[in-house]
Amino acid sequence: MTNREGNLQAPTRHPLDWRNPEFYSEDALHKEMERVFDVCHGCRRCVSLCNAFPTLFDLVDESKTMEVDGVAKADYAKVVDQCYLCDVCYLTKCPYVPPHPWNLDFPHLMLRAKAVHFRQHGARFRDRLLTGTDRLGRLATIPIVVQAVNKVNAMPSARAVMDKVLGVAKEARLPPYDGAPFRKSAAASIAWPVKDGERTPGKVAIFATCYINYNEPGIGHDLVRILAHNEVPYRIIEKEACCGMPKLELGDLETVEKLKDVNIPQLAALAREGYAILTAVPSCTLMFKQELPLIFPEDAGVKAVAGAMFDPFEYLVLRDRDGLLKKDFKRPLGKVSYHIPCHSRVQNVGQKTREVLEWVPETTVNTVERCAGHDGTYGVKSEFFAASMKIGKPVFGQMAQTEPDFVSSDCPIAGRRIVHGIEASGAPHHAKKEHPLTLLRLAYGL
Repeated sequence: MTNREGNLQAPTRHPLDWRNPEFYSEDALHKEMERVFDVCHGCRRCVSLCNAFPTLFDLVDESKTMEVDGVAKADYAKVVDQCYLCDVCYLTKCPYVPPHPWNLDFPHLMLRAKAVHFRQHGARFRDRLLTGTDRLGRLATIPIVVQAVNKVNAMPSARAVMDKVLGVAKEARLPPYDGAPFRKSAAASIAWPVKDGERTPGKVAIFATCYINYNEPGIGHDLVRILAHNEVPYRIIEKEACCGMPKLELGDLETVEKLKDVNIPQLAALAREGYAILTAVPSCTLMFKQELPLIFPEDAGVKAVAGAMFDPFEYLVLRDRDGLLKKDFKRPLGKVSYHIPCHSRVQNVGQKTREVLEWVPETTVNTVERCAGHDGTYGVKSEFFAASMKIGKPVFGQMAQTEPDFVSSDCPIAGRRIVHGIEASGAPHHAKKEHPLTLLRLAYGL
């Protein structure tokens, strides 16, 4: 077989072989990292995606040999620390992914390195705290506690202490907590008749997600109102745990499995009953659609859930193609600057949110398809905050340049970071940050 740069075939992905003891061998890991880093060094196509690749190339260029063999193995960790597992390099840039014989999967290699580090050293308190989204959310939304938490998170003096003691960047804007979690306050569905389409189930189960439940429940309520307006019966998942994406970032695969064991049995039962499963956070949707099936490839429940999982706007577009969606919009949205998050891009469903927003009369959409730099917990850590703002800087400028009425992103924390970046640049703006589901609810006049 002749080796070629790139493939004519679609990329494929191998399951993560994390049960294999060799997966945790540091020597085997370093050998594979050297092989992959050498290919990346010779290509450098991904240099603009995140800070992992510039870090790698600087290490190579500053070494004695100016090749990967001149980089100390201990410095490999500097590359790993800069990877936040967005998967964009694998799915949009790398010409050497499977079925190419060089078989590169940079994100899974970084995940393996994170897993080896976690098994050997665990995680610092700050990282355990930030990735314990359920526990933190339950505590922070206690009625008496929530006001105090939000006040402290907004106090410069308190944030300076958090920066010094915890390593949470004082400049990062932390999302507020809401005293009325979504799962407790969501309206019950009317018993609309189930109308299955060729492409879409006619009933929906909503996986709330930690962020929607504890931080911005209004986004969840907007999703509910849109479904109700379109006479789609829905139910809220009765018992859910974190999807596992924050723990995946740490390489804590054992906890990912524990969370999977809570979520999958009930979600799989709903999938088999004919429900579409929706989440309003792209990272959570991606976790169930792609990540868990690669980590647990033999789990039938995981496969069932992956097949039933939809991005909300993917579901709405397909519902429209089934002839079962209303387009009785009452309000134009004007100029919208819409950002496509990385975890939406790598779901390979196309620009469905943009398509829906462009249905609204008297609405123009400026679409920006690039990383905003927040990337889960990466953008709030003291050591990475400056790099995260640098990564997002092109997005901040592109989002502001049309003087939009609304700034919007499917990822709520990316939307928050974009507004922060625009304001930090000193650019005047009058735009209001709203989630695309909120914009659609407004367009419907609900």
